[in-house]
Parts: sequence; C-alpha cells; structure tokens
Amino acid sequence: MERAHTEPFCPYFHHAVELIGRRWNGAILRALHAGVSHFNALASTIPGLSDRMLSERLKELEVEGLVARHVIPETPVRIEYVLTEKGSSLSDVFAAISAWAADWHDDPPGGARAVAHAADTGAGATRR
Repeated sequence: MERAHTEPFCPYFHHAVELIGRRWNGAILRALHAGVSHFNALASTIPGLSDRMLSERLKELEVEGLVARHVIPETPVRIEYVLTEKGSSLSDVFAAISAWAADWHDDPPGGARAVAHAADTGAGATRR
C-alpha cells in the first residue's frame, strides 16, 4: 500500500476525492460531523441545497458506507442520519480542510468581507 503514496495516480485517492468533492457531499458530511442529523435540519443548514439533491446525496453516502439512516418509529416517523465509523474517520480531513480554507480562501459569496465591500462601494444597491 505504500506505493499508493508515491505514484502520480492512485485510484483510492481519486475515488475518495471524487466522493468527498462531489457537489454538496462535503457540506453534508461536515454538517453531519457537526451534529446535524435530521433531513429538514440538514436542508436548512446548507444554503441552495434542494430536498431532491439532499435525498440523492444521502443515499449515495449511505451506499458508500459513510452515512447510516436510522428510522425512529414514532408518530410521525422520524429519520436520523449519522456518520458511520468510516464517515467519522474523516474528522481529521475536515479539520485540515477547514484550517486550509481559513488560511487561504477568500470569503464565500455573501460572506462578511463581501457584504462589507458591497456596503462600502454601494455594490448591490438597487435603483428605483
């Protein structure tokens, strides 16, 4: 397995990056890691994520063994999503990406710096 770390292409690394980097998967996994566990809470936590896409991505992550779906037999029935041991093992990866993002990435669109800049420059103001 040591060879996988020195070769220019590693299929295991490629699959892992594609899985985590697929649109919305990283945000979903991060929210689950932070303790969000209900479908509606996940949907409201991640801006721009539709219910249909959330459902598709949760199913994909479940098939990959990163997320477990638990049905709680109450009235009404509740469904919780939790990280499996495999999913939880990504915590160091999320910490490293979060640290990198804090050090090197600009504010996301609509972030504090973007809002302050828009206010300073009058950008985003509407004319009547």
